[in-house]
Amino acid sequence: MPLNYDNYDALSFDCYGTLIDWESGIWLAFQPLLVENPHLQIDQNQVLAAFAELENEIQSDQPGMPYPEILKSIHNRFALRHELVTNEGMDKSFGTSVGEWPAFPDSIEALVDLKKRYKLAILSNVDDVGFAASNEHLVVEFDAIYTAEKIGSYKPDAANFEFLFTQLLAEQGISRERILHVAQSLYHDIQPAKMLGMDCVWIDRQGLSTGGDWGATSVILEWPKVDAVFSGLASFAQAVVNS
Repeated sequence: MPLNYDNYDALSFDCYGTLIDWESGIWLAFQPLLVENPHLQIDQNQVLAAFAELENEIQSDQPGMPYPEILKSIHNRFALRHELVTNEGMDKSFGTSVGEWPAFPDSIEALVDLKKRYKLAILSNVDDVGFAASNEHLVVEFDAIYTAEKIGSYKPDAANFEFLFTQLLAEQGISRERILHVAQSLYHDIQPAKMLGMDCVWIDRQGLSTGGDWGATSVILEWPKVDAVFSGLASFAQAVVNS
């Protein structure tokens, strides 16, 4: 049954992978290390898969670690794993690269259209400073911004979604059943959100539903049932406008 977009007062968004092209940003941020170590034969998909594995490992072990420190640790562990030459400056530069990751070309226009109809909230796995820098690329003013730094844990932890429910009700008067979650990551977002009973729109940027690669996202074997799927944010926004 198609979604009735009149049933919602707020859209909660994942940011990285959904609004911000983090895979291009991650790959670009790895370039100084790869240039410094030209003997390593590795492609973008392999780098992104290693990133996903290391990010999941570190966030699971240290859920309170600030995201820049997680990125710094990912870079360092990646270098150690492949016996590459790195240094504190290169590791730290990677750790602070979030603000340089570009927005997807369709993000701004789609967000502008969606904001005419809904309150817009961010539920992101980064720190406040990192998201503030990314928000400069997105332009739109969000009605609520909830980062892992504020919450104290990382998605897919259910606590992040419970924080969203509590805060949107307190700040905007919007109950959980009136929130539609919009995200790219099945692992970080769609699966835990569906387990909590949320309606979800999957923005399948990677084309997973048609055989694409998982990229920088951890693989899950059992896919959750989504309420709607779109290849990008523009097509989702158009569906809302046309409804």
